[in-house]
Amino acid sequence: MIKMYPLEWFDSLIVNTFSPYTDSISSISEYDSKVLCENIIGESQKIKVQIKVEVFELKSKRQIRLLVRKYHSSFVFLLDSIMESRKNERFISSGFVKIFDLIVTALDDLLSFVEIRFSNFISLDQRAPITYLIVWRTELQTSLEMLLKKKGLDEEQNKEFKMIINLLLSQLYGNKKVKFTYRQVLYLRELVKELEEFSDPGAEIECFSSLDILLIRLNFNSTEYADYLITKVANYLSSFEILSERFENVLYCYTKLVQVNSNLKITFNPSQQNLITFLEYWFANEIKYLEKKINFLIQEQNSLVNGNSIWQSQDNGKLECILSADQIGLILRATDETRIIKAKSMSYFFKSIVPYLSTPFKKDLSYQSVRSKSYNAEERDKEIAIQSLEKIIRKIKTY
Repeated sequence: MIKMYPLEWFDSLIVNTFSPYTDSISSISEYDSKVLCENIIGESQKIKVQIKVEVFELKSKRQIRLLVRKYHSSFVFLLDSIMESRKNERFISSGFVKIFDLIVTALDDLLSFVEIRFSNFISLDQRAPITYLIVWRTELQTSLEMLLKKKGLDEEQNKEFKMIINLLLSQLYGNKKVKFTYRQVLYLRELVKELEEFSDPGAEIECFSSLDILLIRLNFNSTEYADYLITKVANYLSSFEILSERFENVLYCYTKLVQVNSNLKITFNPSQQNLITFLEYWFANEIKYLEKKINFLIQEQNSLVNGNSIWQSQDNGKLECILSADQIGLILRATDETRIIKAKSMSYFFKSIVPYLSTPFKKDLSYQSVRSKSYNAEERDKEIAIQSLEKIIRKIKTY
C-alpha cells in the first residue's frame, strides 16, 4: 500500500508554485488569495490530526522519535524555503505578502505543536527554524551590545572581553548560511548569561585571566580564541629568559589548567576539538620540548666543564663563564665568606663582579639575582661548581 505524503500540498505550494527560480506565478487575484488562505488554514489542521494519528499507531518510542524528527525537519525546510521566496521581487505585492505571512504563521504553529506535544522526542541537535533564529539573533545582539559597554574591568580584561563579544557577533552575522541547532542556541544563551554576571575578576593566574578560566570551563572552543590564548601563554612564558624558570612556569600553568573543571557536554563549535583538550596537548608538547632542551644544555655544559676553560672572553667587554648564574653565585659567595677577597659587604662584592660576567644562556646578569640564587642552590649546581674548582686545583698542581 502506497501511503500519501502528508505535506504534499504545502510542499508543492512552497517549492513549486512560490519558487523564486520558476515563473509559475507572477500575480494573484483577490479571490484566489482568499481561497488559498482558507486552504492553508485547512491543510494545517489536517496535518496536526495526521501527526496524532500516526503517532498513536506506532508501538515503540524509537519509531515515534524518528517520525517526530522527520516532521520537524520537514517543517524547518519548508519554513526556510518560504522565507527565501518572500525576498523575491515578484512577490512584493500585498496579495503575496498576506499569503506568505499566513504560510509562515501556519508552519510556525505546526513546529510549536510538534515541539510542545512531543518535546521528549525532539533532539537538541535538530536545526532551529529561521523564524525562531530571527527573534533569537535580535535578542542576543542587544545583549552583546550591552556587554560591550560593561564597566568595572581593567584595560587588559576589557580588551579580552571585547574580543570575545566581537567573536560572538561575528558568529551571529558573519555567515548567513550558517544554521544553528537548539543545542548551539542554548549554549550561546548560557555563555552570554555568564558574561553578564562576570564582574569580580578575583585572583588572577599569571598565564590565565579570570575570563580565560570562565571560557575554558564553558568549553569556548572558538578557533580564533584558542589561537589567541596559546599566543598569550607563549608570550608570558617567553618573558622568562632562564630556561629553568620557564620550565617551572610551564608546569605551574599546566597544573592550574588541569584544575579547571571544563564542561565537555557543552561546546561553542561542535565540529572543533574541546578547548581544554587542545590546551593540554599544547602544554604536553611544550613541556616535552623544554625537557629535551634542558637535557641537551646539561650535557653540553658537562662537556664544557670537562674539556674547556671556565672563562671565555666576549666582544662586548664581558667575560663569558660556562657556568650558570646559580653556579657563579655559589663560587662568589664562598669566595666572600672565606675572605679570600675582602669587600665591605657581600652585596658590594657581587655588584663589583657580576655586571662584567655573562653565561652562554644570558648576556646580562643581575647581581641581586645571582646573590639571592646562591642561597637556594640545587645539589646539581653545587656539584658542577665543585668540579670546576677541582679542575682549577688540578691545573695549579701542574705549575
